[in-house]
Amino acid sequence: MKQKTISLEEFNYNLPKHLIAQSPAKPRDHARLLCLGRLSGHIRHCRFDDLKNELHSGDVLVINDSKVFPARLIGHKDGSGGQVEIFLHKFIQDGHWECLVGGRVHSGLKIICGHGLQAILETDQGNGTWLVSFNRGGQAFWRLLDQIGRMPLPPYIQGSGRQSLDRLRYQTVYAQEKHKGSVAAPTAGLHFTKRMLARLRQKGVDIVPVTLHVGLGTFAAVKEVDITKHQMHSEFVSISASAAKALAAAKKQNRRIVAVGTTSCRVLESYGQEINQGRLSLGEAYQGWTDIFIYPGYKFALTDALITNFHLPKSSLLMLVSALAGQKAIMEAYRQAIKENYRFYSYGDAMFIG
Repeated sequence: MKQKTISLEEFNYNLPKHLIAQSPAKPRDHARLLCLGRLSGHIRHCRFDDLKNELHSGDVLVINDSKVFPARLIGHKDGSGGQVEIFLHKFIQDGHWECLVGGRVHSGLKIICGHGLQAILETDQGNGTWLVSFNRGGQAFWRLLDQIGRMPLPPYIQGSGRQSLDRLRYQTVYAQEKHKGSVAAPTAGLHFTKRMLARLRQKGVDIVPVTLHVGLGTFAAVKEVDITKHQMHSEFVSISASAAKALAAAKKQNRRIVAVGTTSCRVLESYGQEINQGRLSLGEAYQGWTDIFIYPGYKFALTDALITNFHLPKSSLLMLVSALAGQKAIMEAYRQAIKENYRFYSYGDAMFIG
């Protein structure tokens, strides 16, 4: 059977620029929360810390504990001194990365990044990325990156002008140093405070961490007129043995699995596909690379509900939430959010689809 085409334009909308949030809510859990009934389409307007009333004892809240690292390097061409920006995208092996590179560049170009760190552009991969080698590896590379790297804030956020503040704000409170690897924050998780998480645990909500290192697969633009032809970039995902057992117990006991963010949802659904295709059993640990693309028509395997932010027009993230709640319901929710002056994108308000 021929696959139905789905137009990119179905996921377009106009957003007034003043609704693009430039800083997070203070405190984090005082952001607004639009609650959307997954089946009914009914909309309610709440505050993020009202989520305690939406979640119930026995629910499993799945969080992405990947940590954002300062992935932007501003360097200069050896010789001419022209500025070049290197955006670290994917770790290949020690001293070698797949990167986005800004500026007029060519193979073999040496870039001076500062503090003794140098890069050489090895191969243009033809998909907008370069293979780049660095003269430092291991912990020495990470120490230098921590000194001179900049947080990879999205282009629509101006930043605070203070790297220390940006590093604090553009990071979830549960990000794990041992799971450092994201070049964009899993932004739905930015709304949680440690106090709120403690209260949810006291209520009987089971909080289960998984890992997806956010890269181009999450934020790269969809350019195909027919979205079914879009190819996602792959991203690293991991579910520990303890997390897998918790998910298995929830499914067997018919308890609700609630994903915090589209990244956690993609981990769950990648895991579900591995199980459905017989490569894994429910309850087994999972680690690998995923290029899963979720859009309307997709049948969810593990995700029952979703906490998410408001996403860019024509983005794969908007397509994912439309798959869960229905494209018409999502676009109506966005229309109402704009009318009610919700704040959009990474530092903006949130939505609960349940």
